[in-house]
Amino acid sequence: MALFQAGNPTLSQKIFDRSLDQTDGSTMTVRGAINKFGFLLFMVIAGAAYTWHLYYNNQTQTMMTLLWVGVIGGLISVIAISFKPTLARYLSPAYGILEGFVLGAISAIMNDAFAAKYPGLVMQAVGLTFGVALAMFLLYNFRVIKATEKFKSVVFAATLGIAIFYGITLLLRMFHINIPFMYDSSMLGIGISIFIVAIAALNLIIDFDMIEQGAATGAPKFMEWYGAFGLLVTMIWLYVEILKLLSRFAGRK
Repeated sequence: MALFQAGNPTLSQKIFDRSLDQTDGSTMTVRGAINKFGFLLFMVIAGAAYTWHLYYNNQTQTMMTLLWVGVIGGLISVIAISFKPTLARYLSPAYGILEGFVLGAISAIMNDAFAAKYPGLVMQAVGLTFGVALAMFLLYNFRVIKATEKFKSVVFAATLGIAIFYGITLLLRMFHINIPFMYDSSMLGIGISIFIVAIAALNLIIDFDMIEQGAATGAPKFMEWYGAFGLLVTMIWLYVEILKLLSRFAGRK
């Protein structure tokens, strides 16, 4: 199954292959996908800046409302785009704004909570996220890490395992059963966070490869939006996991 060739489910090779039947004469390019990713990233930053502003202006109720709008709206957008990639050009900017609402709210709360123990937590998380992304791009660009089929299979299996693990944890919490190392600052918790950050980072390699292969095989122009969207999904995941990891370190101080 082609889906199992990708770590990021939103960037399935199967979807890129299927898109070849929908070409209108214009084809996607790597530059086009990266430009669109930059635009989507700007949408995220704009949304995050707004909810961050709300928090520090004592408008937490409005912020929390936008947080949940972002969570639900973002999930709907992901499902819609995953099933119908042609919607990416319309829904991915909305997804960027919605996820920005979520990230801005979470970041503001975390920044305030750890202001005494770990000042600058959020800025360090942002810097590390872009630093890791740049490192992964260079490793991919110079073929230090190659997106072989075995590599993709291993990363996908690990990503799926993490998703199942998170799902079980969420289910247990609904029954008021907590798994301590999922939230505490123990060495086990930190080790798990480091592992998840590493898997999220490796997913970027697969995202880069999918975009490059899509351009090489002549995927239609609208797939630039789809590729940019998938890359953004991974970047957001990476940021959240790095933020969580730094908060664990802060908890040990």
